[in-house]
Order: sequence, then C-alpha cells, then structure tokens
Amino acid sequence: MDEFMQAAIAEAELGLQEGGVPIGSVLVHQGKIIGRGHNRRMQQGSPILHGEMDALQNAGRQPAHVYRECTIYTTLSPCCMCSGAIELYGIPRVVVGENQTFMGAEERLRKAGVDVVVLQDETCIRLMETFIQQHPELWNEDIGE
Repeated sequence: MDEFMQAAIAEAELGLQEGGVPIGSVLVHQGKIIGRGHNRRMQQGSPILHGEMDALQNAGRQPAHVYRECTIYTTLSPCCMCSGAIELYGIPRVVVGENQTFMGAEERLRKAGVDVVVLQDETCIRLMETFIQQHPELWNEDIGE
C-alpha cells in the first residue's frame, strides 16, 4: 500500500481513538506530506472539520501553484463540501481509500477535471463498516440523515 494512504489511515485511526469518525486525509506536494488531518466533527463540535478540510487547514495557506501540484489522499470518498474545496483550490488528483460505505461527490470532481483514483482498500472499508455498525447514531448524524 502507498505510504500516503497509510498516513491517511493512521489519521483515521487517530480520529477513532479520539471518539470521532474514522476518516483521515493527507495533502501531498512533490512527494512530501504538507498537511494531515482527520474528521474532528465530534471532538471539536465543528460542522466542517472533515478529514480533507482538516488536512487543508493544517497545511496552512499555500500559494495557488502549490495546490495545483498536490494530490489529496482520503480514506473515504469526499463529500460535496470537501470536493468543493478540492475543486476550489485546483487540486488535480484525489486518491480515495474506499467508496463502498459512502459515495461522495466523485462524479462532480471528475466533471471538474480532477483525476479520481479509488483503491477500495480493505483497511479503509473495514474501519468504516466497523464504525457504522458500532455507532450508527454518530454516522447518521455525521452524514446528515
């Protein structure tokens, strides 16, 4: 498995240990992680701290050309909000751990010219399936059902 997806999974596991939803993400520029994050909606009481948003926040403000040279790795298919941020900043490539437990706005990203790679990684799938089974009330709240 790719080292960057492993880093995203480590972020997801950290989020789970903190009592949150196990979704992790890393932002990579020129072979180096410049931002990492995990879903912290529960921990911070935040409406926007999804894994991708947290990774972008933790990367700090970057020049536009840096975003256009990045790949963002995320353990779960990015939602509309996170996909909008990816599109807004011109990030050209997204590597998704899995989209079986939740299908985000991948088609929106593709239509915007973003290269979306879906791995269907067993670790990512298992993390989310276990979380959803053990905490359906938190999952339903997180996705707005």
